[in-house]
Amino acid sequence: MNTIKLGKITAPQGIRGEVRVYPYTDTPDRFSQIPAVLVKGEKRRVQKARANKNLVILKLQGVDDRNAAEALRGQMLFLDRADLWEQPKDTYFVDDITGSSVVTEDGAPVGTLKAVHSRPAQDLYEIEKPDGSSFLLPAVKEFVLTVDPENKIITVRLIEGLA
Repeated sequence: MNTIKLGKITAPQGIRGEVRVYPYTDTPDRFSQIPAVLVKGEKRRVQKARANKNLVILKLQGVDDRNAAEALRGQMLFLDRADLWEQPKDTYFVDDITGSSVVTEDGAPVGTLKAVHSRPAQDLYEIEKPDGSSFLLPAVKEFVLTVDPENKIITVRLIEGLA
């Protein structure tokens, strides 16, 4: 099954089996449109979803009390790609761009996108250089010029001292 990481269950919420989820999407309100998620290898129907600050509160089928919710603490949520919503232009799922080659606008290799760190101001791209060290690049238009998830190439503009 072709899946993407959707978020991570951080804790139970209340006593009725709801869980708090740290979403890996910038549109957490979309959780209410998701029919089902995969957690611990099992497909569970989403019965209810609501945004709460920077988290999503989910009620999943078969998770009916706090103990069942507690058993899911720390688990990753996955979404079947068949259930994906239409992505707006110039937005990408982290799973689709992780591992991409990073090059400058002149085509010079910079490294590989190792991870994306979500921060309140903007995402930060962790780029691993050929020597094994890494640096963080703000994922803003001034630095990230193009992202090609199909060919797994990210073109960037670096400033002196950044890399």
